[in-house]
Amino acid sequence: MHAQALDNLRFIRRTMESAAAFTAVPGKGGVIMGITALAAAFLASRQMDTANWLAVWVVEAVIAIAIGFVSARLKLRSMASSAIGGPALKFLLALLPSIFIGALLTMILFRNGLSGELPALWLLVYGTAVLSGGALSVRVVPVMGLCFLVLGTAAVFAPPGWGNWFLAAGFGAVQIVFGAVIARRFGG
Repeated sequence: MHAQALDNLRFIRRTMESAAAFTAVPGKGGVIMGITALAAAFLASRQMDTANWLAVWVVEAVIAIAIGFVSARLKLRSMASSAIGGPALKFLLALLPSIFIGALLTMILFRNGLSGELPALWLLVYGTAVLSGGALSVRVVPVMGLCFLVLGTAAVFAPPGWGNWFLAAGFGAVQIVFGAVIARRFGG
């Protein structure tokens, strides 16, 4: 009887974990990512060469990924949750394909001299990734994804010279605002 009760409890726990919303989106990490993006926008705007401009943003992407990973890991640890289990894995699997496609399209556009289109692409791809991953998270996360999609759409129709402003608005301001909301309402 005792063994069957423990098996039932394990089953219920696994079921609840797989159905739960992913709440380990790092709010404080999002704020830090936004701050580093504002610094990157400033540095990128000072570059005279397109390759250097792209290098600044690629370094920023690597830094943001590291910040996001570490801060999500810390938040999961504080929640006594597994980083690989249930909702976290689903969140990553929903997020990563868009990011991968964005990286490939970045190489194609840069190779073909279309670097002015990169800010719109990055905002749209990140918005799509956050919206997809956010479908498995708390409501504020997909709303953040929609904000990136709106900025990316506006960037499509704006002059290419406005690209850094759009990147600063999205990866800087939007990330800071939503990171603060997530940190306040959902911890960490």
